[in-house]
Amino acid sequence: MSHRASPQLAAGSADDSLLVDRLLDSEPRHAPRPDYVRLCRSRSGLRTSRQDAINSILQVHSHFGFKPVTAFLSISYFDRFLSSRPLPEIGWAFQLLTVACLSLAAKMEESCVPLLLELQALEPTYVFAPETVQRMELLVLATLKWNLRSVTPFDFLHYFVSVLRPSASGLDSVSAINGLASSIILKTTRVIDFLGFPPSVIAAAAVIAAAGGGVSLPDAIDARISREMVRSCLQLMDEYLFDACPSKVLSIEPVAPPSPLGVLDAAACASCESHAENLASVSGSGFGSEADRENKRQRSSEPDVQE
Repeated sequence: MSHRASPQLAAGSADDSLLVDRLLDSEPRHAPRPDYVRLCRSRSGLRTSRQDAINSILQVHSHFGFKPVTAFLSISYFDRFLSSRPLPEIGWAFQLLTVACLSLAAKMEESCVPLLLELQALEPTYVFAPETVQRMELLVLATLKWNLRSVTPFDFLHYFVSVLRPSASGLDSVSAINGLASSIILKTTRVIDFLGFPPSVIAAAAVIAAAGGGVSLPDAIDARISREMVRSCLQLMDEYLFDACPSKVLSIEPVAPPSPLGVLDAAACASCESHAENLASVSGSGFGSEADRENKRQRSSEPDVQE
């Protein structure tokens, strides 16, 4: 299986608008079915199994130093599969699906793919024979109609870092913003509400959040990406991802290349209140939100995942 040829965007290219349009047009084809979020909320077994799968995927991602997009793709395959084909709510079935999705995503994105038994080294509850995992991979491929070239927020990330020009962030380099935004994007996988936003909106909101405010969507992009959706996504990030010190909440796993979070820790921990104020200013001015965001809701249907 060949690696995914993703048309990563770089601002300044003559083909920027064409590539953006192509990716935006493709977004709906790579999302779970519309009723998947409702299904997860109504079935506690599915909800818990999804959270367990995300834990496992992020642990393997950290252990092997996978790219952030590999972890995101694994979770995307998992969600797309379950939105089309139900599984019996038994632990081994979901774990087998998790290993298969991880293996497929690694084959798409990583130059060095671990053995199937190595992918299961961190999950001692069940260990599946390689032949069993391969049969599950074929079932995933058939269910997804062999369409593994998913559009993810990472396809838009470098583009938005460039076009949003987040100079007000105080961060020293584009790579630092990329790293922090990547961590934010991975963190969104733990809250099922983010499945309601297309990848482009999540990418734009993650870059704005990483920059700490002071940026807005260019007019050319605003024609295709709703400012209101970006504002809503930012509010959801503020509600679920930034309740604590960013260095604690966002340091999901080390990102390759080495995460800039270590560089940001000192500044972030010293200015958690400033970070929250910056996010509030984004919601209040750049995207036309109310002066005061409504009190944070309790969602018992989506428990926090413990790492």
